[in-house]
Amino acid sequence: FLERERYEPKDLFDEESKEIELVGGVLSVDDSVLDKPYSNPDKTEFVGNYWSGKHKKVVKGINLITLFYTDIHGISVPVNYRLYDKSENKTKNDYFQEMLIEVLDWGVMPSWVTGDSWYSSLGNLKFIRKQKINFMFGIENNRTISIDRGQYIQIQKLEDWNNDENTVYLKDYGMVKVFRQIYKKSYRYYIMGVANLDDLDGITKMDFERVHAAHWSIEQYHRAIKQVCNIEKFQVRNRNPIKNHIFCALKSFVRLEMMRFSKQILHWYEIKRDLFLETIKGYILDNAKPAC
Repeated sequence: FLERERYEPKDLFDEESKEIELVGGVLSVDDSVLDKPYSNPDKTEFVGNYWSGKHKKVVKGINLITLFYTDIHGISVPVNYRLYDKSENKTKNDYFQEMLIEVLDWGVMPSWVTGDSWYSSLGNLKFIRKQKINFMFGIENNRTISIDRGQYIQIQKLEDWNNDENTVYLKDYGMVKVFRQIYKKSYRYYIMGVANLDDLDGITKMDFERVHAAHWSIEQYHRAIKQVCNIEKFQVRNRNPIKNHIFCALKSFVRLEMMRFSKQILHWYEIKRDLFLETIKGYILDNAKPAC
């Protein structure tokens, strides 16, 4: 099966697009390393050395880049993805822009595009603005901003905060709303930009919290595809079988999400949990010693 089929990201989108509202949702980009510590990069396609946020170091694995869409009803599914391929000489930003254009062509019309600080380059921000879409991205604390024209400071040195938000000029880009959150005793910073600059003053902290919550779904997705969908567990080496395995794992996640939304299950982990509980219960009953 893995050798025979030829599944691509568009196939996943075509199967799920009838179940989601394509207009008005939040489209998030992020990547995750699928651990393959025992694979030989010289013999296994896509395997290389990548920085892992989970391990806080460079590890051997496959870098999966995903566009993850949360629609206005709360359904969250991957709508496009790439396996990082060093032979293509592309950056993760190149893949992001390529995937964004594809999903827009497929009919997705998001209200917001979100990502972490890795994807908040000026090139990406200007690219999104060109598509006339609002955005929210994390930014590093040393990004340069200005409140007083011609006077630039790092965002971490900004002292004039009103309820942890402000309107600033992001150097070489333009006017954005900036928000900060406490995380592990330090601040994280986020910027929000709008397609129509006249709408910028209308962005509130409630808008930020709503969009940020939708963006957080992609982190939960990364955990689920590893813990429930077995995306890291394959024993093939060639390009096409690996791509087909990844497709099937993502397809299984979509199925779980649709079951969760329709209330067939409470959460993505329920089926796996119940299978383990039944197996353990059966083992204990079968091996229980009769009472003396």
